[in-house]
This record gives sequence, structure tokens and C-alpha cells, in this order.
Amino acid sequence: MRTKNSILFTLISSFFLIFIVSIWKILATLQGLNIQNFNLQIIFIFGLLISFANLRIGKKIKIFYKSIIFSLIFVVCDGYIIQKLPLWYNIGIFLILYFFVNKINKYSFKDLKEQHSTQVIFFDFLTLFGILFFSFVILFPFYMMLITSFKTQIALLVNPLDFSINFGQDFKDLFKSYFVIFKSYKFGQYILTSAIVSVGTVIITLIFAIPAAYAIARLNFFGKTFMSTSILIIYMFPAIVLVIPLYTIFSQLGLRNSIEGLLIVYTATTLPVAIYMLQGYFKSIPKELEEAAILDKLGWFGIITKIIIPLSIPAISSVALYVFMIAWNEFLFSLMFLDNPNSFTLSRAIQYLSGDAETPRQYLMAGSVIVTLPVLFIFVYFEKYLVSGLTAGSVKG
Repeated sequence: MRTKNSILFTLISSFFLIFIVSIWKILATLQGLNIQNFNLQIIFIFGLLISFANLRIGKKIKIFYKSIIFSLIFVVCDGYIIQKLPLWYNIGIFLILYFFVNKINKYSFKDLKEQHSTQVIFFDFLTLFGILFFSFVILFPFYMMLITSFKTQIALLVNPLDFSINFGQDFKDLFKSYFVIFKSYKFGQYILTSAIVSVGTVIITLIFAIPAAYAIARLNFFGKTFMSTSILIIYMFPAIVLVIPLYTIFSQLGLRNSIEGLLIVYTATTLPVAIYMLQGYFKSIPKELEEAAILDKLGWFGIITKIIIPLSIPAISSVALYVFMIAWNEFLFSLMFLDNPNSFTLSRAIQYLSGDAETPRQYLMAGSVIVTLPVLFIFVYFEKYLVSGLTAGSVKG
């Protein structure tokens, strides 16, 4: 059993090493590095040797020293002996091998004696493979977008598939596309409009969602069961079905080409899921806290503002982040309702500029980067609130 599991472990880990090293070689090739051969068979052999050596050594050598030794051996063979490659490439290979050795270090011959150890190892590597693969698929378009934004029109015409960056050029030349879109294409105004619409949608949605979610979670009223179970029924209808009647109504009310109109639509589309998320969290808050507040003659408004909201910061933050991302990235309603360039949001402005054949591609990519980065930074900063806010409501207190 141990021999069979050991063979399967070394094979699985070797194929995983091929996968992660190949991704790095692909990225290095896109940076203009001339890699004549990926040497997959050599990587596979190294994977077998490192995995087997790790099983044999076990815990006799500290993981830090073991990772350094294996990583340096692979770097010397791959980046110097087989083909001489630059320092930045070898640093990347070193970090990949260091990660790989740390990953396989938790397995030993003792672990492989168990009957189901092969399945555990397989699903462990499969999960990591899936995470890395989909991360690559998602991040690679952003990488292309970022690199293209640093290019000049001449460079794109000469070699549109060259994704390397010339860091030797001046700062102004490197970021020329960003300076141009702010100066000539009024992207500062588009950012301000998107920020106003997104933040406004968050504020309005929370103002209505918090008391509504609290009412569903705590109060008894006619239709409560139906409301709590059918609150997400609006999402059964695609947005394209709603946009035509809304377009007609908003045209008659004079709300087209206005921020107010977008605020109404965005709030209406995000409010149901905001109520649904918050009411689950509010139910997990002990009722005894509210009963004690009532004994202290605190009204419902005071209970919500002084007890419920402070205790629900993770859930409220996750809802706010969700609503902000929806409003910031939304395109269909802004396309239908906004015709005046002075009222464009970022996503609408990029679509408008992409329809102009004279707009250089690097400017469009720079605008796309500007659309993406704020949400990315906000998500990274509020991630801890998002995770706790989405999970805590499922636990009954």
C-alpha cells in the first residue's frame, strides 16, 4: 500500500510541478524572453526526484533548508546549465520551487500508509491546481490589459503580440496613455460620476435594507413568511427583460441622462439581495440584547442604531462592498439610460470610446485598468469583512 501510494504521490506532484513551471515559462515568453525549449521531460524527472527525496528525508532536515537546497539545484540546472536565462527568470523559478517543496513537505511515508491517503493527496493537488488555473485565466486578461496600456501606438502596430514592458523609457512615456485619457478624454469626470453613483447606491440601499432586514428578522407582521422567502424573486427576470419598460417609464418621467435615474435603478436591483444577506445575519444576534435594551427604555430606532448596526459591521461591510461592485461595474442600464457624454459612467465611457475607430487601443486598455483597480483594492481591503459577513449569518447563535 505504501509503495503504491508513494508512486502515485510522486507522479501527481511531478505533473503539478510541470503545470506551475509552465505557467511561469509562458509569462516569461510573453515578456520577450527567448525560451527555446520548455524541457517538460526534465521538469517531470526533477519532480519525481524531489518528491521521492522529500519522502526519504522526511523531517530530518528543516523545511527551510530543504526548500533552499532543492530550489537552488533546479534553478542551476534549468536556468544556467540547460539554457542561460536572466536573473529575474531564475528568481521566479526559485520562488516556484520553494513553494512546491513547502507544499509536498507535509507528506511523508508515514502519511502514505493510510488507505485513503491517495484520494486525499489527489484532491489536495486538484484543488490547488484549480485555484492556480482559474487565477491564471482570470488574471491573464488583466495582465494583457495592463501591459497594453503601457505600449505606444507604433509598438502595437509593429508587434501586437509583444507583451514585454520597456522600463528604460521615461516615466511620462510609460504612463502616457493614462495622462492622455485624463487630459483629453475627461476620465476624471467619468470616475467622479461612477463614484457618486456607486457610493450613493450603497448609502441608499443600506438606509432601506437595514430596517427592512431587521423587520423580517425580528418583527411579526402579515406577509412576513412570503416576503422572506420570495425577496429574491426579482432575480428570476433577466435585466434585459426589465430594461425596455424601465427605459419607457424613465423617458416619460425625464429621468434619462441623469444620475438620479441610475440611483433608482441600481438601488432597486441591489436592495433585495442586501435585505436577504442582512436578515440572515440579524437572526444570529441574540434576542436577549434587544430585550435588555427595551427594559432600559430604548426604542426600535435606538436598538437598530446602538445595538444591531455595531454588532453587524461585518455583514453591513460585505453588503456595502457587494452593492458598490455591482454599481461600479454595471453596464446595461447605463448604456440604455445615458446618451449624454457628460453623464457617462466609466463602463459607459469605455464602450463609447471603443466605438470610435480613431481611439487608440492603449487608451482603451488604460481606461479598463482604471475601472478595475478601485474595485480590486477595495475588495482586498474589505475581504475579511466580506468573508465573515457572508458566513456568520449562517450560524445560529
